Amino acid sequence: MRWKRYVRPAVLVLVTGISLYLLLPSLLSVFSSWHSLRNLTWYWAVLGLLVEAGSFVCLWELNRVALHEKSWFAVGTSQLAGNAVGKIVPGGGATATAFTIGMLRRAGVQVGQAAAALTAASTLQIGTKLALPLLALPAILAGVRVAPNLAVSAYLGIGLLVLLIIGGVLAFAFDRPLASVGRAVQWVLNETMRHRRKVSDLPRRLLNVRDFVRATIGQRWMAAVVSAAGSTGLDFAALLCMLRALGAQPQPSLVLLAYAAAALLALIPLTPGGLGFVEAGLVGTLTLAGLTAQEAVVATLAYRLVSYWLPIPAGGVAYLLFRRRYT
Repeated sequence: MRWKRYVRPAVLVLVTGISLYLLLPSLLSVFSSWHSLRNLTWYWAVLGLLVEAGSFVCLWELNRVALHEKSWFAVGTSQLAGNAVGKIVPGGGATATAFTIGMLRRAGVQVGQAAAALTAASTLQIGTKLALPLLALPAILAGVRVAPNLAVSAYLGIGLLVLLIIGGVLAFAFDRPLASVGRAVQWVLNETMRHRRKVSDLPRRLLNVRDFVRATIGQRWMAAVVSAAGSTGLDFAALLCMLRALGAQPQPSLVLLAYAAAALLALIPLTPGGLGFVEAGLVGTLTLAGLTAQEAVVATLAYRLVSYWLPIPAGGVAYLLFRRRYT
């Protein structure tokens, strides 16, 4: 039985290696444009970095609410360290969550409580990202374009944040909105995809997941919804900042779809943090949004630099600080 313990990790490493090999041309295309980062407008790039930092702070608050934990230090450092591990080691979110739970256990949080809380927080965060395509549809039909100034970009981010919060509150407070979304998605799946048996219970499943998240988080579910929406909204704003740093003026609705696609690709556990999948998908969708091929590559590199690569060393520092306090 001992050798079976190593089968799953070996398969994960093999699949990760094959995936990275197949995606290597896309990764090399993105990395080879690093010298073009010098052409970015520096204050927009710095703003993008600060906005991405705010997105992480929202994640910490979401975890604090779900864990019913007051310590910013324990929650923040464990999230940063787990996030870094999930971007290095195969397994994606599952690996990151397991590592974070181990750190929280050393900080005095019960393992069962931490597992349920982080699962609920992750579910709520993923739900906000899945809602983005639905929010982009009206803007696509209107054909709105980004104006070359900070105010319009800020209004776009604020509007997205407000819509995410309203949608989250409605989904938590009432059954009918979430059930209606489930029936709509179920109809689309049954009409556009072939199934041996049609999907028939998606609304009930969504309501069951909602009930689990609400029961786990407790009375502060409103704060959790605001934190999850804030994390997603600020992360999207970081991408907008990088586009403005390039001087690009794409259609914001299509950029929103590009971001939503990248967020979903990041959930693919074949590579750590969706490495390669996100780069290839984001470059392609940004090109469809109106950017040139070179602009799409540079924007992808700049965004992934602040959202993927810089948090890795930050996670290492957070882990050392955590170990120093909880020895």
